Amino acid sequence: MLEHGGRLLRASQYYGIERREWLDLSSGIAPWAFAIPAIPADAWARLPENEDGLEQAARRYYDAAQLLPVAGSQAAIQALPLLRGRSRVGVLSPCYAEHPHAWRRAGHSLLELDDSQVEAALDTLDVLVLVNPNNPTGRVLTRQRLLDWHARLAARGGWLVVDEAFIDNQPLHSLADCTARAGLIVLRSFGKFFGLAGVRLGFVLAEAALLQRLADYLGPWTVAGPTRVLGQACLNDRAAQAAQTTRCAAASARLATLLGDAGLAPSGGCDLFQYLRMPEAAHLHDFLARRGILVRLFQQPAALRFGLPPSAADEQRLAEALAAYHKDFA
Repeated sequence: MLEHGGRLLRASQYYGIERREWLDLSSGIAPWAFAIPAIPADAWARLPENEDGLEQAARRYYDAAQLLPVAGSQAAIQALPLLRGRSRVGVLSPCYAEHPHAWRRAGHSLLELDDSQVEAALDTLDVLVLVNPNNPTGRVLTRQRLLDWHARLAARGGWLVVDEAFIDNQPLHSLADCTARAGLIVLRSFGKFFGLAGVRLGFVLAEAALLQRLADYLGPWTVAGPTRVLGQACLNDRAAQAAQTTRCAAASARLATLLGDAGLAPSGGCDLFQYLRMPEAAHLHDFLARRGILVRLFQQPAALRFGLPPSAADEQRLAEALAAYHKDFA
């Protein structure tokens, strides 16, 4: 399996630090979870049913004509490559590693591209896959640029797959309202913005025919009844969403300043994380881990991703650790 953030038990065992003593900044998940609603007994006792209110709430929230709830967007990432015959697939890299892995494992021909290479390669591709805002760099591509790419692909029966897992804080960049168009597939993650990754909920936004094919492939009851109740409540809570947006933006700005003050100005980021490219990334990762602070390490290119510290005390703890690093190795 590929490496991911959030492997706190493994870090605890490796570094000999109790789990409760860690500051886990290794994932891009908002550290403030939405309130868990009361879950009726029926949600546990009965099989889940579609159109119980979850789909309606999600369509309003995402401004989408149609969508399919799935057990986390990871389920769709793994399934979508199986719905096409052998294709030439471009993936904007670096990105969430499960994307190229899934297409390569399904037998497709894969071409990893940077942003500057897409225009020259696009008319040779059947599928283009990207993350917007990008994970881990935070780079954002404009709607118009993406819609232009989609039009060129769709004219030849191709797909544009856009993973919008981190876009809830910047909804004006989303293509959700365009997903009735053939060949445009948008993936949305519930857990990151709502701070509830453990519920395993995501949504696929696309034309109805493709959603039906995906639903047939995944089978019935992919999203548990209690998750459907919880998701509906969070998607309908506009006041909590506005508060979360404001809180994440402020925390991300403070994190960027904190890193800069330590001589580690971020190379990118978004409202859920900051990204730092540096040759000594592995060394800083280990330095912080030995002090009970877990961040996400990337090998190619060498970089770190810092999630949002949940409190002022946690920000201070990170600042003190970075100051110690700067003092010892600057």
